[in-house]
Amino acid sequence: MSRPTTRSKNKRHKPDNNEGFSSEILRKIHLTGEITEDDIHQLYMIWKPVCQGCRINTKDNPNCFCGLVPPSGGTRKSGLWQKMSDIVLSLGPDPCKDLRVSNESPAGLTNLGATCYANSILQCLYMNTAFRRGVFSIELDLLKKQPVLHQLARLFAQLHSSKMAVIDSAPFIKTLELDNGVQQDSHEFLTLLLSLLERSLRHSKISKARTIVQDLFRGSVSNVTRCSMCGRDSEASSKMEDFYELELNIKDMKNLNESLDDYLSVEELKGDNQYFCESCGERVNATRCIKLRTLPYVLNFQLKRYVFLPKTTTKKKITSLFSFPRELDMGRRLSEPSLLELIYDLSAVLIHKGNAVNSGHYVAHIKDEHTGQWWEFDDEHVSMLGDHPFGEGSSSSTAKPVWNEPLVQSSCTGEKDSTVNGNLINTGDVQMFSSADAYMLMYKRRTIQKVDNMQLTGCGSSNMETPEKLVYESNNYCPPFHLLEEIKELNESYDDTCQQYKLKKEKEVENITERRQEVRSVLSEVPVHPLEESYFWISTDWLRQWADSITPPVLDNTSIQCLHGGVPVSKVGAMKRLSTNAWNKLLLKYNGGPALSNKDNCINCLLDGAHSMVSADNYRDRRASMKELAEAALAGRSFDGPLYYVSRAWLLQWLRRKNVDSPCEADAGPTASIRCPHGLLMPEQAAGAKRLLVPESLWLFFYESANAVKPDDLLGCSTFPVDSEVCARCSAELSQVACLEDSLRAAKLKQRQNHEKLVLGKNIALSPGCRYYLLPSSWLTKWRTYITASGKNVSASVEPESLDNILDSLKCEKHSHLLERPLSLTYKRGIVVQRVSNTDGLTIITEDDWKFFCEEWNCTEEKGISAKIEFPNCVSNKLPGSCKDVPVLDEHLSMPLDEASDEAESSLPIIKTSRDMRELHRRKRKL
Repeated sequence: MSRPTTRSKNKRHKPDNNEGFSSEILRKIHLTGEITEDDIHQLYMIWKPVCQGCRINTKDNPNCFCGLVPPSGGTRKSGLWQKMSDIVLSLGPDPCKDLRVSNESPAGLTNLGATCYANSILQCLYMNTAFRRGVFSIELDLLKKQPVLHQLARLFAQLHSSKMAVIDSAPFIKTLELDNGVQQDSHEFLTLLLSLLERSLRHSKISKARTIVQDLFRGSVSNVTRCSMCGRDSEASSKMEDFYELELNIKDMKNLNESLDDYLSVEELKGDNQYFCESCGERVNATRCIKLRTLPYVLNFQLKRYVFLPKTTTKKKITSLFSFPRELDMGRRLSEPSLLELIYDLSAVLIHKGNAVNSGHYVAHIKDEHTGQWWEFDDEHVSMLGDHPFGEGSSSSTAKPVWNEPLVQSSCTGEKDSTVNGNLINTGDVQMFSSADAYMLMYKRRTIQKVDNMQLTGCGSSNMETPEKLVYESNNYCPPFHLLEEIKELNESYDDTCQQYKLKKEKEVENITERRQEVRSVLSEVPVHPLEESYFWISTDWLRQWADSITPPVLDNTSIQCLHGGVPVSKVGAMKRLSTNAWNKLLLKYNGGPALSNKDNCINCLLDGAHSMVSADNYRDRRASMKELAEAALAGRSFDGPLYYVSRAWLLQWLRRKNVDSPCEADAGPTASIRCPHGLLMPEQAAGAKRLLVPESLWLFFYESANAVKPDDLLGCSTFPVDSEVCARCSAELSQVACLEDSLRAAKLKQRQNHEKLVLGKNIALSPGCRYYLLPSSWLTKWRTYITASGKNVSASVEPESLDNILDSLKCEKHSHLLERPLSLTYKRGIVVQRVSNTDGLTIITEDDWKFFCEEWNCTEEKGISAKIEFPNCVSNKLPGSCKDVPVLDEHLSMPLDEASDEAESSLPIIKTSRDMRELHRRKRKL
């Protein structure tokens, strides 16, 4: 369907010939006073045909119902006809979308700000079936005593049995007292969490649950130092250290085998690094290496992607590709041969996205132990990857496709081993994966192997049972009963919420569908075709609301009803003509009213309208002729006959007004601004008293219009013929004001001439031994503004405040000290001057200026704050040829002033001129 044109959408439509025809009918009604049925049909536009196919609803046709509803299949941005999906969206979020896709689909964890590192580790632990069962086997008494264990079991229970697709991890994170806004290292978090769980589980009465962490994650290594002379190991070599993960270097390493070779490589101790052998009794050459004693069921590799840069003392992330196999043979890596074929399968990959060390984002790719499918856990979002840990559509953009490479066997001791306990070495191809963001690798050991028809379990040289047999003989996969009951209640509550939302949604959709059918059904019955058929009038505004609102209001026709209770012809553009059948349906369902039928057309309003139209036409014609006279008067044309004064400003605004059909408020007061308070003609020199002479015909039109608007306002329409006398009192007052302004202007001019430097804000050259006075800079600024005001602002300018009050505010009432220091002095072009400021500080003025201010501003001369300048002998900072120092105010400026004392001269503040005095002043202030 082509898009409708909108080129002429906002253009004003030209009036049709019907307006002229209606004017003729109204003139006929005004002259004869008779109204025929045909007149009503023409004036109420009943004769117009029923519109079909219009893009918008036209106001000048009461039979047009187009545009009230969109076309079939169309929608609107709001209301009843918006998209059904948007209407459903207004009901709020759909809780059903938070349900798991299926029971086999894992749930996500909420990110509380920067807790992706914790979410990834928790998902890795939960997806480990052996660890999950161990957590579920913890007794209730211990869970009550250990909040961390209780919240972990509760979180695992929700991940296991909740119907929610996203589980809130906040209770567990809060129990650990972690900062939600601080990103932490996932490796450190795993180590600390396992240590905490191991300590907490020591108090368990269930032996198998008590050692769950050790059985699954803990292995042991020893640091072996061997003397090259006697071949003996050091005493410390027999000590074993536990580990939860092996930290491997990946810098300059291509794959996991190379990193393990580097981790288990032999280091030679010689030269300055020789080893002291107790058996030999001297420092000798030796070798040192790490030996794997026992391996855990879950073997974690921490890839050292962050390296320290000594030059910048910062860390940098290594983003090079690193390869690792799907299955890993650790049998040859042990220090002693094992009866087991120690094959480990890749079970999880922890990924760190981003190049920054202290930020980024953690996600986990974990393999489901039951289905063998890989899943990506990205906080709340969980997606299936398939058989590949970096499946199609994975968020790990740096993951590479798999390839096969030969299985490499090596020994940690550096010695050549040709055979290891028979034929247990598999030299077949191994599937490899590569990633530039892999941060931690988790491998799970294959549990049961058979050698010589014997079922063997264990690790290293000891006969240890596998975790499946040691801890999980029971097939109980379910959470504890009390947690299961809690989750059951939550699931029931959530199911109830989903059910209520579904019912609410179905009800809303059903209501919308019924409303749309109702609107289209009623609009199909509204047209009234024969002119003789009865009909009803309805408000267009209400009809629009009804057709576009989901919940329509009560039927309201009061907006189209006149004072006589009928339908005025002036409302024909705001109402529509409905059939009796359509009106009865609307009235029956929505009540309200009033009912306005074809018999309720108001004859009184029609007669009044005819009279008003004729009067408006006559007024417009008369005003057009008067406008020509007003423009001639404004142009200065002379007229014969009697003349009258009107306000020039009022006449200008009268001429500017257009499309006036009758007198209005602006027509009042044509002489209000030229009438003085005494009721006489205002002198033309007064403000706003400019006037013009107009002919008598124009004045009578103004007078008639003003009285029609405000008949009681006689003063605003005072008549002033051309021979009216000007008010003598107002003329005298204006003369006095003019004289006062002239005198004030002359006085200000004299002040500006006698005190030019102060007025212009220029610097005053200061001389030693002379007396000076201090005034606030802000007061001087106000004085300058006052005496420089000119024109109309002469009398309106604000005088400065009294100097007596200003000077009193400068001194402390208790000690008579100055509250602020004068502005600093400076040396410029051989003259000592004061820095200039218009708002802050105290300004130095001469004694003559001070006497002037005392006379003009009624200030006592003794109140002045005087100061004098002295030049002491200069010791330093001398300029070539003469002693010229930058003067600085002395601290004695804040000494008490005793005007009544005979020693007033000696107590005056002194301004000394020495640059090295600045340092002295700083020291004084510190002391």
